[in-house]
Formats: sequence, structure tokens, C-alpha cells
Amino acid sequence: MTREDIVERVADEAEITKAQAGRAVKAVLDAITEALRDGDKVSLVGFGTFLVRERQARTGKNPRTGEAVDIPAGRVPAFKPGKALKDAV
Repeated sequence: MTREDIVERVADEAEITKAQAGRAVKAVLDAITEALRDGDKVSLVGFGTFLVRERQARTGKNPRTGEAVDIPAGRVPAFKPGKALKDAV
């Protein structure tokens, strides 16, 4: 399912235009992105939780050359599905 598919589904379910649904979907995704950028968690009860995990610096390997490569520490987005989502799937 693509973003366009989601917009179309929201438009049908909410009985609004695709343009309005597109702006709504964009606003939700922007809000989640901004919250994660600020280090907050986003919990959607019954669906799941978006959060940021800290990754430690580590040494990896270049698969082409076998050479050791230093990978810096960083922050990565993560998602933990809620019980209702797990049960539905």
C-alpha cells in the first residue's frame, strides 16, 4: 500500500476530497516525524508506538572488499506494534 492508496482510502472513509485527505495524511506524518525528531514517543492506542532508538558506534565490514568500516553512533526510528494490530494481523 502506498501513500496514494492511503489518501484514497481516507478520502473514501471520511467522505472528503482526495486533496483534503492528502493534506490530512501529510499533516499526520509530519506530526509524527517532528515528534520523533524532538525525541518524543508517539503512541496510537491499539495501533502501536513510534519511537527513536539510539544505536551505538560499531565496526562493520564492507561486503565487497572485506575491509573494516567504522559506523558512527546514531538515532534510528522504530515502531512497536500494539496488541490490537498484532491480533488483526
